[in-house]
Amino acid sequence: MTQLYGTRVLITGGTTGLGFAMARALAREGAAVVLTGRRSDTARAAAADLDGDVAAVVMDVREEASVASAVAEATDRLGGIDMLVNNAGIGMRTFNPRFLTDPEPFWTVPVDGFRAVIETNLTGYFLVARAVVPQMLAGGGGRIVNVSMNHSTMNRKGFVPYGPSRAGAEALSRIMAADLEGTNVSVNLLLPGGATATGMIPDELTREARDALLDPDVMGPPVVWLASPEARGVHDERIVAADFEAWVRERS
Repeated sequence: MTQLYGTRVLITGGTTGLGFAMARALAREGAAVVLTGRRSDTARAAAADLDGDVAAVVMDVREEASVASAVAEATDRLGGIDMLVNNAGIGMRTFNPRFLTDPEPFWTVPVDGFRAVIETNLTGYFLVARAVVPQMLAGGGGRIVNVSMNHSTMNRKGFVPYGPSRAGAEALSRIMAADLEGTNVSVNLLLPGGATATGMIPDELTREARDALLDPDVMGPPVVWLASPEARGVHDERIVAADFEAWVRERS
């Protein structure tokens, strides 16, 4: 498949889970993809596992200097960036591996854990978009896809700081869209539509609950569509991957 031949995509946090699934789907359709990870060996291994034009760069989305260096490297490799997929994130299990069975109230959440999640899931989206958008505006335009989660996740008991980080990223995306209204750069939100089988899921999840998880590949069709000519002019939409086919039918 080559419907995206010539499309140049930067995906943050593309080594596993949703990011890896989106990188695979885009590469299969002919896009040139650069995925990022905090570790060089992990990022390169992920890129090597994918068919197509896929490369890896090291990026820590929490650090301005790392973001600037990685965006410059990705731009050099690709010859420009047509689409940014803001996906890099960490979840509750980074500081509470049993967050579903033993939720922790916000007043006992460690400050360094709170900061790590907010800086990755929210500040990271800001820093990468801030580095990419000027070149999109100065060039032929571009598209930004910010990965989000269900609103229920943002408000769930025991989900500090993950819930606030995703709520903040969604608000950021809406403001980005407003700021870019009338320009040649579009911004849209994309979320799976339910709990998804990624590394963020705790090990003690029951077999029944694990069987009900969405496959990360659910993100493939909508992200490919958002990169395609069909999505030209689509702006400030919140697209649920699990409901994508119905959403497209209703739209058309």
